[in-house]
Amino acid sequence: MADAIRQIGVSEVTFYRWRKEYGGLSGDQLRRLKELEKENERLRRAVSDLTLDKQILAEASRGNF
Repeated sequence: MADAIRQIGVSEVTFYRWRKEYGGLSGDQLRRLKELEKENERLRRAVSDLTLDKQILAEASRGNF
């Protein structure tokens, strides 16, 4: 097992952490999880951008520009 882990280029700790986290998932479930993680990241960025825009507009409306 250690040779296979080295061949894919990850540490044993990483492999066992991945196995613990994703071990019970089927291929379809894993793909769906990755899609949801991407969507979550995109939405987080959108909220962050909108929050920054709101703060900029609030500063401008107070005349502190």
